Amino acid sequence: MSAETVDRGTSAPSSSINPESVGAVAKKDFQDAVRSWLFWGLSVFFFTLLVATTGAVAYFGEDLAAQGATTDVLVGFVSEITRLIIPLIALVLGWKAIAGERESGSIKILLSLPHSRKDVLLGKLIGRSAVLSLSLTLGFALAAVVVAVLMGGFDVADYVGLLGVSIVYGIAYTSIAVALSSLTRSTTIAGAAMFGVFVLFYVVWNSLSTAFRLLADREVLFFDTVSYTTEFQGQEVTVERLPEWAYFVINLDPGEAYGRVLTLVTDVDTIQLQSELDAQMFGGELPFFLQDWFALLILVFWTVVPVAVALYRFDRVDL
Repeated sequence: MSAETVDRGTSAPSSSINPESVGAVAKKDFQDAVRSWLFWGLSVFFFTLLVATTGAVAYFGEDLAAQGATTDVLVGFVSEITRLIIPLIALVLGWKAIAGERESGSIKILLSLPHSRKDVLLGKLIGRSAVLSLSLTLGFALAAVVVAVLMGGFDVADYVGLLGVSIVYGIAYTSIAVALSSLTRSTTIAGAAMFGVFVLFYVVWNSLSTAFRLLADREVLFFDTVSYTTEFQGQEVTVERLPEWAYFVINLDPGEAYGRVLTLVTDVDTIQLQSELDAQMFGGELPFFLQDWFALLILVFWTVVPVAVALYRFDRVDL
């Protein structure tokens, strides 16, 4: 059977989604990860990350341990690390999800089976998300025993909250990665796209606040600052902040949303303090787009929109 015949044969069902077919693709994708030790390697990595961080907190933070505040410190430290590490892992996991199949030509064989293009894309997304989510869960679960023993205080709710938000965060980046992978013909281009995403969110987006502030200082276009009064060392002082729309753009970053969603499910003092400081800039009440619930919507946005675009585009590309 020629490649053209296979492709024409799959064009009819390409607009449909078969849950059983999606599940079959996802199951095979996950099983391949387990056989390649990718799943177990990630589980060991997350376990080591938590144990190492807990050991550092227990060793260098005896005073904190005595106060029973070590869970707060652990969640604060780990969330800063996972904010960087999870996107890297998710982007690598999604790198070859579709592009690798297209480059090798195996995508045509896969589509010659009763799988539509949408089935394959969604199955790959679910399979890669399962690898990341379950490895996180296993790593956290195994480390929980060590964490509880080493720390002076162990808050299960904060610990589970960190795990849950990290999974949602990881799925968002996996969606971005699989979507980009489906839009490229080669793993080289897909790899460049993954690198571009990382640079966008961790270099460009993190620099927006500084860039907006510089433009505001020079009164360029609509970058006008807004004055507000706050208390500093017992005295009221007047300072300036960026316009609200600038904070809206800055906080569309998945990493920023990750930190804010943590305030919904944890009681970590450092995270709560940042929210309180932000509220002072807006007269004591945050705009809706800086509130914790909206941050959750941002993570949902980065999960749904990329895969929705990919479903539309992948159905129409020439394999």
